[in-house]
Amino acid sequence: MKQFHLHLVSDATGETINSVARACVIQFDVRPIEHFWNLVRTERQLDMALEGIADHPGLVMFTLVDEKLRRRLQDFCRERQVPCIPVLDPLINALAAFLGEESQRQPGRQHALDAEYFGRMDAMDFALAHDDGQANWNLHEADVILMGVSRTSKTPTSIYLANRGIKAANIPIVPGVALPAEIDKLTRPLIVGLIKDADSLIEIRRNRLKLLNQTENSDYVDPEVVRAELLEARRLFTKRGWPVINVTRRSIEETAAEIMMLLARRQTGDMP
Repeated sequence: MKQFHLHLVSDATGETINSVARACVIQFDVRPIEHFWNLVRTERQLDMALEGIADHPGLVMFTLVDEKLRRRLQDFCRERQVPCIPVLDPLINALAAFLGEESQRQPGRQHALDAEYFGRMDAMDFALAHDDGQANWNLHEADVILMGVSRTSKTPTSIYLANRGIKAANIPIVPGVALPAEIDKLTRPLIVGLIKDADSLIEIRRNRLKLLNQTENSDYVDPEVVRAELLEARRLFTKRGWPVINVTRRSIEETAAEIMMLLARRQTGDMP
């Protein structure tokens, strides 16, 4: 597999450029050697990045808004014939043209301690407090409630949604255990059922037992029992009219995106 040096230069935490770079690189059969240069807001901080680029020449991607730092980085790369890509420029320029105004060019604004930030923190606290069926007394405050049998990615999906400012609770469907009585009284939250193919679910559960050094001689991984669990869950979702997402071949991000789309449709009145 081809290797190359990839320098990611950012004046903020680097989350944005890291996500963009990974989304692009994954489309190629290559393995980048990544160099992260975050919070680059002074000449001295940029000096360190330039030294690293000089020592290990390769592709440079950056999200710097300070014009002086940008120009210096681009001139440095041009002199050394190193590709240098301002990844956000096309979007910012398009927005500026559409809105008819210039961008404010303030580094790290997406991480400002504003109402949206505190909303995400509140959502994260809510997800942790309502993980795996805990704290059912205030489920009415949730935006989303995820239902599913064990190991259907309920917890990581809830955490991901919380990071997007969405209050998500998750409740396990356990054979022989009734759902919380509060569920019948809820009108605000969107309730979504998560399912997974039986074979995939069994394999994941077996791996879980191995990590816990527990025996596999249990109903938890018995094929007939697992299939019965999934069938009962499907019947429950159908009876209640809850939307269902099969997470077998979906990443957490894809599942969360589907849920956010359902939320958006509900808010516009396209679904009950």
